[in-house]
Amino acid sequence: MQRIDHPLLSPSLGSHKTLTSFHFGKPGSSPKIYIQASLHAEELPGMLVAHHLRALFETAEAAGQVQGEIVLVPIANPIGLAQRLDHKPMGRFELDTSENFNRHYPDLAAAVAPAVMNQLGDDAKDNVQMVRRAMADYLRQWKPGTELQSLRRTLLLLAHDADFMLDLHCDCEGVLHFYTEEACWPHIQELAHFLGAEAILLAKSSGNRPIDECLSGAWWQLAERLQASGCQAPLPQGCCSTTIELRGELDVRHAWAQVDAQAIVGWLQFIKVLACRQTPLVPAPRCPATPLAGSETLYAPTPGLVVFAAEVGQILQVGELVAEIIDPIANTTQCVTAGVAGVFYARIRDRYITTGGELGKIAGAKAFRSGELLGA
Repeated sequence: MQRIDHPLLSPSLGSHKTLTSFHFGKPGSSPKIYIQASLHAEELPGMLVAHHLRALFETAEAAGQVQGEIVLVPIANPIGLAQRLDHKPMGRFELDTSENFNRHYPDLAAAVAPAVMNQLGDDAKDNVQMVRRAMADYLRQWKPGTELQSLRRTLLLLAHDADFMLDLHCDCEGVLHFYTEEACWPHIQELAHFLGAEAILLAKSSGNRPIDECLSGAWWQLAERLQASGCQAPLPQGCCSTTIELRGELDVRHAWAQVDAQAIVGWLQFIKVLACRQTPLVPAPRCPATPLAGSETLYAPTPGLVVFAAEVGQILQVGELVAEIIDPIANTTQCVTAGVAGVFYARIRDRYITTGGELGKIAGAKAFRSGELLGA
């Protein structure tokens, strides 16, 4: 194992943060797997999973079982991890800019298209390497002007040439669920089944360029540009990425983290990144994949106390009661019901809501939304 510390741009005199990555296997070998945790820094279950993965990877490397390259970043956001306000963690948005730490990554397809569009040939593997070199060139010449930009650049330099990218998050309260782009799903679906995902949400593009879609989206977007230009050069999906929501914010438990880490190891054995005596069988799916555009977000019609009638993981039917909003002054109760049928996969942790506040999400089977599909 090699540990590398990456200094970030200092925002103020006397202040300096560092991102740390751990590298297993031979650098430059294929396939390359990149795994990061807690980009939203208050989402800690992934950090514990990364802790257990590190031990498993060290053991595998010592036994000569690492057949590709694995890069592990257990704390992907040292900036947000240090942010607290009134004794509460503030790791989703950077306090200086109010920007979400997992939005606004660069459009890599647009950045590298001028350098590669007229250079791609008949060999798909050569084309993948050419695009990755162009991405590396772009990222190396990028001169970040803020600490946040330097964090984004550092993460992309570590991940841009990965065959698979796993971004470990969690919800407020929820079951384990799985986001990925449609172009990635055929290549990464077994990982969702190893993890036992209870909701799988697919989108061509969810919008606002989170880091996972910055990396995987560049490939299908470049392929579409090639097709539109009439070029027949083959360009495979060079990176398949996913955001894995590891239940809820309070679900930081060794038992679950060990199960999740072992599931990721099982998948890595299945795709031949880790050698093993017998390739593990893919578990049966626990749910079908559904469109992210079919996910219904429930909102509070009035302010008040929130009393949930539905538990996360519950399968709901249209019209079924999800929550009551109680106003003790007016002595009223507003019922919030499911507008789509599907699994109630996430809900808020707080039990007081203001008008229009988000309450939870149901994974419906039919797309009905468009535009930006992710929340703030």
